Amino acid sequence: MSLRRRSSRVPQLLLAASLLGALLAPPAAATSAHRSPAGGTGGAGGGLPLRVATYNIHAGAGMDGVFDLDRQTAELRSLNADVIGLQEVDRHWGSRSEWRDLAGELARRLRMHVSFAPIYSLDPAEPGGPRAEYGVAVLSRHRIVSAENHEITRLSTQDPNPVPAPAPGFGEVVVRVRGLPVHVYVTHLDYRPDPAVRIAQVADTRRIMAEDWGPKILLGDLNAEPAAPELAPLWRELTDADPGAPTFPAQDPVKRIDFVTVSKDRAGVRRAWVPESLASDHRAVVADLLLRRR
Repeated sequence: MSLRRRSSRVPQLLLAASLLGALLAPPAAATSAHRSPAGGTGGAGGGLPLRVATYNIHAGAGMDGVFDLDRQTAELRSLNADVIGLQEVDRHWGSRSEWRDLAGELARRLRMHVSFAPIYSLDPAEPGGPRAEYGVAVLSRHRIVSAENHEITRLSTQDPNPVPAPAPGFGEVVVRVRGLPVHVYVTHLDYRPDPAVRIAQVADTRRIMAEDWGPKILLGDLNAEPAAPELAPLWRELTDADPGAPTFPAQDPVKRIDFVTVSKDRAGVRRAWVPESLASDHRAVVADLLLRRR
């Protein structure tokens, strides 16, 4: 159940096979020492431990531009995260990702639950085929009890003459962590140098998140660095899990535009880090959190 003032819609994609696989799955292998400087998610008292991550998967392609879902699966598995937010996720989108359902495949391989929130959902290339979709996703070891695909302001990349307008692709799920409902949001903000659309998107994000109660986690590629003026309103309610390292580009990164953030009143950050990897053109951010019930 979702602790929301409004009813929850059925998620765009919640794969039954992934759900069954997650229920039957053994615990994932421990994260290697070079990736987690202080070990796993077991923690001191005062909160429920949860490891979360965000990763822009570049439609399955690495820094070398080569599509390789095996490589990204291995990278995601090595994070040993309980919840992962993904950006730039293709679902039957095109030849660059071999027309595959990346969110569904990753969920099955990792034996996690999945919710996919498309930004774009286009008619199939051939009659009767699957829709061509692109967006964001959440993978979770914990059961997903509700999901929504919210609209925020966007400037479409599919329209030759776009104007800012509401469009979907701000994903939200509620997962239960030892009985505690936790709201997890995944987003991908506008990439253009002009911050105007990001300013509107941040306002939309805060409005949507304000309607929820309990611990909240916002994951995503914000396409702006932490001190950017357009992100400043987020830090009124959220804590940035600062990993102390840049995330983009994956090869010799120079800026941090990928974020794990948590609600100040209901969650704390024990540690955060950026694993070294060229499996995408971004690096992931991983954080060990402590969630508070009250």
